[in-house]
Amino acid sequence: MSKRSKSIVSSVAKPIKSKKKRDYSRSIDRWLDQIHYGDCLDVMRKMPSDSVDLIVTSPPYADARKRTYGGIKPDEYVEWFSVRADEMLRILKPTGSFVLNIKEKCVNGERHTFVLDLILALKREVGFRWVEEYIWHKTTSAPGKWKYRFRDSWERILHFSKTKEVKMNQDEVKVPIGNWTESRLKNMSDNDKKRMESATDSGIGRKIEAWDGKSLVYPSNVLHRAPICHNTGHSAAFPEWLPEFFIKLFTDKDDVVLDPFLGSGTTFCVAKKLDRFPIGIEINPKTELLL
Repeated sequence: MSKRSKSIVSSVAKPIKSKKKRDYSRSIDRWLDQIHYGDCLDVMRKMPSDSVDLIVTSPPYADARKRTYGGIKPDEYVEWFSVRADEMLRILKPTGSFVLNIKEKCVNGERHTFVLDLILALKREVGFRWVEEYIWHKTTSAPGKWKYRFRDSWERILHFSKTKEVKMNQDEVKVPIGNWTESRLKNMSDNDKKRMESATDSGIGRKIEAWDGKSLVYPSNVLHRAPICHNTGHSAAFPEWLPEFFIKLFTDKDDVVLDPFLGSGTTFCVAKKLDRFPIGIEINPKTELLL
């Protein structure tokens, strides 16, 4: 095992005593409110099973951030990630969620399939349930010109779970409806506002009246947000809104949130701000943390 792979576990954040007692079969308490340095595979192997409510992370993309993380080749990515995903599944609670932000790269003029292969491996080999796929539309993506493609303005955010019984607080992430009701509903007749059944008899139809008089509605699975980060010292910092959205959606106060590829520490900070118990794992002790 290389020096880089050896687990070096230490804390850079002072633990915060909780007013609420937690009762786990194997205590997670000593892991809370700390950043543990080392390969997340080694660190997670020491963590108790069924102890984490949410894992939200964006790992190093294939061949990306070589100066910071060394880079993993696309053809080796699925195997590299899957052994770590085995541990993620083990430590995740039955009601927990795993949220993965990742994007495939282009190799020899075409998109590599390592992300698609990873999704299938996480489901078929590791044992995760693939619940949903969110699209992050980067509203301020940088302009550019490529021979066979347009500018990259979206990324995948994949939601996996351990079981079917997933904790989900949908009301916590409602969004303003905007002026849609004023510009469209006011011109509709009462007949237009009634449920319109699907032509396929699926039982899913349009129910416009459900939007009438509402100021807040549930968001779609396309998240229109700018990739603005506060830590410009890190090569791949998380925008704060991203972990915030999923922490609110999938956890309650005092739940445990883990980022096994912590990077600049955004997930850790946001979880702490939202009164959750954060755990961070970072392989590079020289990373500039936003803490």
